[in-house]
Amino acid sequence: MKQGPISDDGDAARQRSLDPSHSPGTLTINQLLLESRIGLERVHASDLEREMAAGALVVDTRPADQRDRDGELPGALVIDRNVLEWRLDPSSPHRLPIADDPARRIVVVCNEGYSSSLAAHTLQRLGLTRATDLIGGFQAWAALCRQSD
Repeated sequence: MKQGPISDDGDAARQRSLDPSHSPGTLTINQLLLESRIGLERVHASDLEREMAAGALVVDTRPADQRDRDGELPGALVIDRNVLEWRLDPSSPHRLPIADDPARRIVVVCNEGYSSSLAAHTLQRLGLTRATDLIGGFQAWAALCRQSD
């Protein structure tokens, strides 16, 4: 007796059509992440202070609940991830005044260094060619701070 779901060829074809890996030109999130990181000169937590001293704009994109729980990143500008591109794009009428130099180094920081890679890649595509992110995100920076205490 056959166990498990019984499906005909139509069900299998429908399943394949819903799976993005079977669609031409699509990527998995891991592939997209790797692709996004190719053009980034990512920053180690131990180098973040030096980047800031050299004039980099550090942008914390973590949600408010993570900032409340884990603390602020001193010297970072907080910009919600959902408006990041509009606040930093030099051609955007909603750009922040501090984002006036497209050649400025921008270091995007998220919680663990994943969404920041995607965001930095998007900023590069908008012409902010020196945009990058923090390896391991806020959590890597916080762990480094705890080690030095």
